[in-house]
Amino acid sequence: MPVSTINGVNLYWELTGNQGDPLVLVHGSWGDHHNWGKVATEFEKKFRVLIYDRRGHSQSERPPRHETVDKDIDDLIALIEYFKLSPAHIAGNSYGAGIVLKAAAKRPELFKSMIIHEPPLFGLLKDNPEAQGALQIANERLNVVFELIKAGKMEQATEEFMEKIGMGPGTWDKLPEIAQKTFIYNAPTWYDEMLDPDSLQLDLSTLSAFRKPTLMSIGSVSPPFFPLVIDKLKSAIPHAQFRIIEGAGHVPHMSHPDDYIKMVSEFCLMR
Repeated sequence: MPVSTINGVNLYWELTGNQGDPLVLVHGSWGDHHNWGKVATEFEKKFRVLIYDRRGHSQSERPPRHETVDKDIDDLIALIEYFKLSPAHIAGNSYGAGIVLKAAAKRPELFKSMIIHEPPLFGLLKDNPEAQGALQIANERLNVVFELIKAGKMEQATEEFMEKIGMGPGTWDKLPEIAQKTFIYNAPTWYDEMLDPDSLQLDLSTLSAFRKPTLMSIGSVSPPFFPLVIDKLKSAIPHAQFRIIEGAGHVPHMSHPDDYIKMVSEFCLMR
Protein backbone atom coordinates (compact mmCIF):
# COMPACT_ATOMS: atom_id res chain seq x y z
CA MET A 1 0.00 0.00 0.00
CA PRO A 2 1.79 3.20 -1.15
CA VAL A 3 1.42 5.66 1.70
CA SER A 4 3.84 8.51 2.30
CA THR A 5 4.01 11.25 4.89
CA ILE A 6 3.33 14.40 2.91
CA ASN A 7 2.93 17.81 4.51
CA GLY A 8 2.68 16.15 7.93
CA VAL A 9 -0.08 13.68 7.06
CA ASN A 10 -0.06 10.11 5.69
CA LEU A 11 -1.47 10.13 2.15
CA TYR A 12 -2.33 7.15 -0.02
CA TRP A 13 -1.17 7.55 -3.63
CA GLU A 14 -0.71 5.69 -6.89
CA LEU A 15 1.74 6.77 -9.61
CA THR A 16 1.35 4.88 -12.90
CA GLY A 17 2.51 5.21 -16.47
CA ASN A 18 6.12 5.65 -17.52
CA GLN A 19 5.93 8.01 -20.46
CA GLY A 20 4.60 11.41 -21.38
CA ASP A 21 3.89 14.44 -19.24
CA PRO A 22 2.73 14.15 -15.62
CA LEU A 23 -1.04 14.29 -15.09
CA VAL A 24 -2.24 14.83 -11.52
CA LEU A 25 -5.90 14.08 -10.74
CA VAL A 26 -7.55 15.61 -7.65
CA HIS A 27 -10.84 14.07 -6.54
CA GLY A 28 -13.77 15.91 -5.00
CA SER A 29 -15.40 15.51 -1.62
CA TRP A 30 -16.92 12.20 -0.45
CA GLY A 31 -14.89 10.06 -2.85
CA ASP A 32 -11.26 9.00 -3.22
CA HIS A 33 -8.73 7.92 -5.84
CA HIS A 34 -11.13 5.20 -7.05
CA ASN A 35 -13.29 7.96 -8.55
CA TRP A 36 -10.71 8.15 -11.34
CA GLY A 37 -10.73 4.38 -11.94
CA LYS A 38 -12.59 4.52 -15.27
CA VAL A 39 -10.17 7.05 -16.75
CA ALA A 40 -6.80 6.55 -15.04
CA THR A 41 -5.96 3.27 -16.81
CA GLU A 42 -6.44 4.97 -20.18
CA PHE A 43 -4.58 8.13 -19.19
CA GLU A 44 -1.57 6.12 -18.03
CA LYS A 45 -0.97 5.00 -21.64
CA LYS A 46 -0.05 8.59 -22.53
CA PHE A 47 0.87 10.27 -19.23
CA ARG A 48 2.51 9.64 -15.88
CA VAL A 49 -0.63 9.66 -13.75
CA LEU A 50 -0.77 10.54 -10.06
CA ILE A 51 -3.96 9.86 -8.11
CA TYR A 52 -4.31 10.02 -4.34
CA ASP A 53 -6.77 10.06 -1.46
CA ARG A 54 -6.98 13.57 -0.07
CA ARG A 55 -6.46 13.91 3.67
CA GLY A 56 -9.45 12.65 5.60
CA HIS A 57 -10.55 10.40 2.74
CA SER A 58 -10.49 6.59 2.65
CA GLN A 59 -6.93 5.22 2.92
CA SER A 60 -5.28 8.54 3.78
CA GLU A 61 -4.95 9.71 7.36
CA ARG A 62 -7.94 11.45 8.91
CA PRO A 63 -6.65 14.12 11.29
CA PRO A 64 -8.79 14.84 14.38
CA ARG A 65 -10.01 17.93 12.55
CA HIS A 66 -9.75 18.58 8.83
CA GLU A 67 -8.62 22.14 9.53
CA THR A 68 -8.78 24.29 6.36
CA VAL A 69 -8.72 24.03 2.60
CA ASP A 70 -5.20 25.47 2.80
CA LYS A 71 -4.03 22.08 4.08
CA ASP A 72 -5.38 20.38 0.95
CA ILE A 73 -3.70 22.98 -1.25
CA ASP A 74 -0.38 22.45 0.49
CA ASP A 75 -0.81 18.65 0.28
CA LEU A 76 -1.21 18.88 -3.51
CA ILE A 77 1.82 21.15 -3.85
CA ALA A 78 3.90 18.90 -1.59
CA LEU A 79 2.93 15.76 -3.54
CA ILE A 80 3.97 17.31 -6.84
CA GLU A 81 7.30 18.36 -5.34
CA TYR A 82 7.79 14.99 -3.58
CA PHE A 83 7.50 13.11 -6.89
CA LYS A 84 9.26 15.85 -8.90
CA LEU A 85 6.36 16.09 -11.35
CA SER A 86 6.34 19.78 -12.19
CA PRO A 87 5.38 21.20 -14.53
CA ALA A 88 2.33 18.95 -14.63
CA HIS A 89 -1.11 18.90 -16.15
CA ILE A 90 -3.29 19.19 -13.04
CA ALA A 91 -6.98 18.30 -13.18
CA GLY A 92 -9.60 18.60 -10.46
CA ASN A 93 -13.25 17.77 -10.08
CA SER A 94 -15.73 19.53 -7.78
CA TYR A 95 -14.05 20.42 -4.45
CA GLY A 96 -10.84 19.10 -5.98
CA ALA A 97 -11.20 21.68 -8.76
CA GLY A 98 -11.33 24.42 -6.13
CA ILE A 99 -8.11 23.05 -4.62
CA VAL A 100 -6.46 23.04 -8.04
CA LEU A 101 -7.51 26.65 -8.72
CA LYS A 102 -6.11 27.81 -5.40
CA ALA A 103 -2.88 25.90 -5.98
CA ALA A 104 -2.62 27.61 -9.38
CA ALA A 105 -2.89 30.99 -7.71
CA LYS A 106 -0.27 30.06 -5.13
CA ARG A 107 2.26 28.13 -7.24
CA PRO A 108 1.60 28.66 -10.97
CA GLU A 109 5.06 27.38 -11.93
CA LEU A 110 4.01 23.84 -10.95
CA PHE A 111 1.47 23.77 -13.78
CA LYS A 112 1.87 22.87 -17.42
CA SER A 113 -1.88 23.22 -17.77
CA MET A 114 -5.00 23.25 -15.58
CA ILE A 115 -8.23 21.32 -16.14
CA ILE A 116 -11.21 21.94 -13.84
CA HIS A 117 -14.79 20.66 -13.78
CA GLU A 118 -17.48 22.43 -11.76
CA PRO A 119 -15.75 23.77 -8.63
CA PRO A 120 -18.41 24.54 -5.97
CA LEU A 121 -17.10 28.06 -5.32
CA PHE A 122 -20.52 29.44 -4.46
CA GLY A 123 -18.98 32.43 -2.70
CA LEU A 124 -18.34 33.87 -6.18
CA LEU A 125 -22.09 34.21 -6.71
CA LYS A 126 -23.02 36.28 -3.67
CA ASP A 127 -22.94 39.63 -5.53
CA ASN A 128 -24.60 38.39 -8.71
CA PRO A 129 -28.33 39.26 -8.65
CA GLU A 130 -29.05 36.78 -11.43
CA ALA A 131 -27.48 33.99 -9.40
CA GLN A 132 -29.48 34.37 -6.21
CA GLY A 133 -32.15 31.87 -7.16
CA ALA A 134 -29.60 29.20 -8.03
CA LEU A 135 -27.53 30.07 -4.97
CA GLN A 136 -30.55 29.70 -2.71
CA ILE A 137 -31.21 26.26 -4.20
CA ALA A 138 -27.57 25.25 -3.61
CA ASN A 139 -27.55 26.50 -0.02
CA GLU A 140 -30.85 24.81 0.79
CA ARG A 141 -29.60 21.49 -0.55
CA LEU A 142 -26.28 21.79 1.25
CA ASN A 143 -27.97 22.70 4.53
CA VAL A 144 -30.19 19.61 4.39
CA VAL A 145 -27.10 17.42 4.04
CA PHE A 146 -25.29 19.34 6.75
CA GLU A 147 -28.12 18.84 9.25
CA LEU A 148 -28.42 15.12 8.46
CA ILE A 149 -24.72 14.62 9.21
CA LYS A 150 -25.04 16.61 12.44
CA ALA A 151 -27.81 14.20 13.40
CA GLY A 152 -25.55 11.22 12.66
CA LYS A 153 -27.60 10.09 9.66
CA MET A 154 -24.60 9.48 7.42
CA GLU A 155 -26.22 7.17 4.87
CA GLN A 156 -29.26 9.40 4.41
CA ALA A 157 -27.03 12.48 4.16
CA THR A 158 -24.84 10.85 1.54
CA GLU A 159 -27.76 9.74 -0.58
CA GLU A 160 -29.26 13.23 -0.35
CA PHE A 161 -26.01 14.82 -1.51
CA MET A 162 -25.49 12.46 -4.43
CA GLU A 163 -29.10 12.73 -5.60
CA LYS A 164 -29.50 16.52 -5.25
CA ILE A 165 -25.99 17.88 -5.86
CA GLY A 166 -23.29 15.39 -6.71
CA MET A 167 -24.61 12.97 -9.33
CA GLY A 168 -28.29 13.61 -10.01
CA PRO A 169 -31.67 11.98 -9.33
CA GLY A 170 -31.81 8.21 -9.49
CA THR A 171 -28.05 7.70 -9.34
CA TRP A 172 -27.64 6.51 -5.75
CA ASP A 173 -29.29 3.13 -6.23
CA LYS A 174 -27.23 2.54 -9.37
CA LEU A 175 -23.90 2.97 -7.58
CA PRO A 176 -21.94 -0.17 -6.64
CA GLU A 177 -22.16 -0.98 -2.95
CA ILE A 178 -18.45 -0.30 -2.46
CA ALA A 179 -18.86 3.22 -3.89
CA GLN A 180 -21.81 3.89 -1.59
CA LYS A 181 -19.78 2.74 1.42
CA THR A 182 -16.86 4.96 0.41
CA PHE A 183 -19.06 8.03 0.13
CA ILE A 184 -20.72 7.30 3.48
CA TYR A 185 -17.34 6.77 5.18
CA ASN A 186 -16.04 10.10 3.88
CA ALA A 187 -19.15 12.11 4.81
CA PRO A 188 -17.59 13.45 8.07
CA THR A 189 -14.70 14.93 6.09
CA TRP A 190 -17.13 16.80 3.84
CA TYR A 191 -18.78 18.12 7.00
CA ASP A 192 -15.41 19.37 8.27
CA GLU A 193 -14.68 20.98 4.91
CA MET A 194 -17.91 22.92 5.10
CA LEU A 195 -16.93 24.29 8.52
CA ASP A 196 -14.07 26.16 6.85
CA PRO A 197 -15.42 29.59 5.81
CA ASP A 198 -12.93 29.73 2.92
CA SER A 199 -13.79 26.32 1.47
CA LEU A 200 -16.29 27.65 -1.10
CA GLN A 201 -14.60 31.03 -1.59
CA LEU A 202 -11.97 32.29 -4.03
CA ASP A 203 -10.39 35.71 -4.47
CA LEU A 204 -10.39 35.98 -8.26
CA SER A 205 -7.63 38.56 -8.20
CA THR A 206 -5.21 35.86 -7.03
CA LEU A 207 -5.51 34.26 -10.48
CA SER A 208 -4.53 37.39 -12.39
CA ALA A 209 -0.98 36.15 -12.97
CA PHE A 210 -1.95 32.63 -14.04
CA ARG A 211 -1.14 32.35 -17.75
CA LYS A 212 -0.92 28.60 -18.23
CA PRO A 213 -3.32 26.80 -20.61
CA THR A 214 -6.64 26.22 -18.87
CA LEU A 215 -9.68 24.11 -19.64
CA MET A 216 -12.97 24.57 -17.80
CA SER A 217 -15.90 22.21 -18.25
CA ILE A 218 -19.45 21.64 -17.10
CA GLY A 219 -21.98 18.88 -17.65
CA SER A 220 -25.05 19.65 -19.71
CA VAL A 221 -27.36 18.20 -17.04
CA SER A 222 -25.57 19.60 -13.98
CA PRO A 223 -27.39 21.76 -11.41
CA PRO A 224 -27.78 25.41 -12.52
CA PHE A 225 -25.32 26.91 -10.05
CA PHE A 226 -22.18 25.35 -11.57
CA PRO A 227 -22.36 27.18 -14.94
CA LEU A 228 -22.70 30.46 -13.04
CA VAL A 229 -19.50 29.71 -11.10
CA ILE A 230 -17.67 28.90 -14.33
CA ASP A 231 -18.85 32.20 -15.84
CA LYS A 232 -17.19 34.07 -12.97
CA LEU A 233 -13.98 32.08 -13.40
CA LYS A 234 -13.90 32.89 -17.12
CA SER A 235 -13.64 36.57 -16.23
CA ALA A 236 -10.55 35.86 -14.12
CA ILE A 237 -8.90 33.51 -16.66
CA PRO A 238 -10.04 34.95 -20.00
CA HIS A 239 -7.70 32.73 -22.03
CA ALA A 240 -9.35 29.56 -20.69
CA GLN A 241 -11.02 27.14 -23.08
CA PHE A 242 -14.52 25.94 -22.22
CA ARG A 243 -16.33 22.66 -22.89
CA ILE A 244 -19.80 21.28 -22.20
CA ILE A 245 -19.90 17.50 -21.78
CA GLU A 246 -23.24 16.47 -23.24
CA GLY A 247 -25.38 14.25 -21.07
CA ALA A 248 -22.95 14.46 -18.15
CA GLY A 249 -23.36 15.95 -14.72
CA HIS A 250 -21.04 16.77 -11.87
CA VAL A 251 -18.70 13.75 -12.15
CA PRO A 252 -18.16 13.09 -15.88
CA HIS A 253 -15.07 10.93 -15.30
CA MET A 254 -17.41 8.45 -13.60
CA SER A 255 -20.57 8.82 -15.70
CA HIS A 256 -19.05 9.60 -19.13
CA PRO A 257 -15.45 8.36 -18.92
CA ASP A 258 -14.85 8.11 -22.69
CA ASP A 259 -15.90 11.73 -23.21
CA TYR A 260 -13.75 12.88 -20.30
CA ILE A 261 -10.71 10.94 -21.51
CA LYS A 262 -11.04 12.40 -25.02
CA MET A 263 -11.47 15.96 -23.74
CA VAL A 264 -8.53 15.90 -21.33
CA SER A 265 -6.18 13.93 -23.59
CA GLU A 266 -6.73 16.16 -26.59
CA PHE A 267 -6.26 19.29 -24.51
CA CYS A 268 -3.09 18.11 -22.76
CA LEU A 269 -1.42 16.56 -25.79
CA MET A 270 -1.63 19.88 -27.62
CA ARG A 271 0.45 21.63 -24.95
